[in-house]
Amino acid sequence: MSEIDVTLYFKEKAKEIEQALDTYLSQMEMYPEVIYESMRYSLFAGGKRLRPILAIAVAETLGVSAMSAMPFACALEMIHTYSLIHDDLPCMDDDDYRRGKLTNHKVFGDGIAVLAGDALLTYAFELMAQSVPAGLEGIGLQMIRELGQAAGVHGMIGGQVADIINEGKTANERSLAFIHAHKTGALLTASVRMGAILAKADAHTLAALTIYAKNIGLAFQIVDDILDVVGEEEKLGKTVGADANLEKMTYPSLYGIEQSRQMVYQLTTDAIGQLQQIDCDTSLLQAIAVYLVARDH
Repeated sequence: MSEIDVTLYFKEKAKEIEQALDTYLSQMEMYPEVIYESMRYSLFAGGKRLRPILAIAVAETLGVSAMSAMPFACALEMIHTYSLIHDDLPCMDDDDYRRGKLTNHKVFGDGIAVLAGDALLTYAFELMAQSVPAGLEGIGLQMIRELGQAAGVHGMIGGQVADIINEGKTANERSLAFIHAHKTGALLTASVRMGAILAKADAHTLAALTIYAKNIGLAFQIVDDILDVVGEEEKLGKTVGADANLEKMTYPSLYGIEQSRQMVYQLTTDAIGQLQQIDCDTSLLQAIAVYLVARDH
């Protein structure tokens, strides 16, 4: 695959994902209505759809159709959205805006926002369980376990807890690496690994893709940290400087902007190097790695 238009790829896949999400949510019984309104409000508030697109891109790279990967990709987006709803709550980061819109609790209240997040989390696993093709139950269990670990205390939740308890503390390399690897990196890594697991990737391919995922996940988060300092609020759709206001540990606060940018470059280079060890055309995944760190929002 050559001359890849990653922007177009993301746009087309995001549209397919949103159509699928709409279908999956429409299958649910719509009472009491407010909880579905709240779930849909955040789920369709925009966003890059990065995690489901990564899962689909890996699956397609390894010969599996986007349609086969779609329910598992959508489960990833549901869990990501739940985490954002909860992250924005007054008891967490206390944000008023997300993706240029009022945050969920600002529209529906704290209680409904908490429950909407819970509903998306639990429905993600229900959707995965009911979508495993006959004869692939073992692979289905692997993907469910992968996502459960990434979303739980050994992944995203563990990272969020570390983020909270380290607010106001002097940044240090060990704590910062743990927060980013778990709070953001775990779900991104799971996205890549789930696409590979669905495609029945061999151990060598899965190992290379795992390192690729961890590198682009960390690079992605460092870019987020940088944009929180130098980004434009209108493009980001959220308040610039929020990390500094909450005294969060970030790469710019520990290493400065320029060194952080050098780290992004090195992580991306190393990620692409891992892909070159895989015996298939990985140009799409290489292009995605570059695309993610070149963004301005």
